[in-house]
Amino acid sequence: MSMSIGGGGEDEPMMEMNMTPLIDVLLVLLVMFIITIPVMTHAVKLDMPRPTNAAQQSDPVVINLEIDFDGTVLWNGSPVTVDALDGYFRREAANDPQPELHIRPNKRASYDIVARVLAAAQRNGLLKIGFVGNEQFM
Repeated sequence: MSMSIGGGGEDEPMMEMNMTPLIDVLLVLLVMFIITIPVMTHAVKLDMPRPTNAAQQSDPVVINLEIDFDGTVLWNGSPVTVDALDGYFRREAANDPQPELHIRPNKRASYDIVARVLAAAQRNGLLKIGFVGNEQFM
């Protein structure tokens, strides 16, 4: 099947390898692999939550907690001591749904005061805690 072009006479050995049988075997193997591979399904099974007709709460209750540069803590605008925050946090953590605690520390506020406020909020069970007013640090 293969042709030798140019080169020596009839008595000289052939210098080229016959590729036709190799290609035939590879094509047969390729067809066999294609046939034996199982058909892949392209569907992805997801467990999606069922829609409910319950009304969504429009606005969550927000507690604004400001920490001033001198360590003054303001609970929705009224000053409180850091030690009294435990009672406030415990009372608000018992509410259902829990309110969001928005902490706005001054950029010159002591890290110790901010850490104590965060620890008190976590210790008393508040789950929705966030920092607001980060644009002052830019």
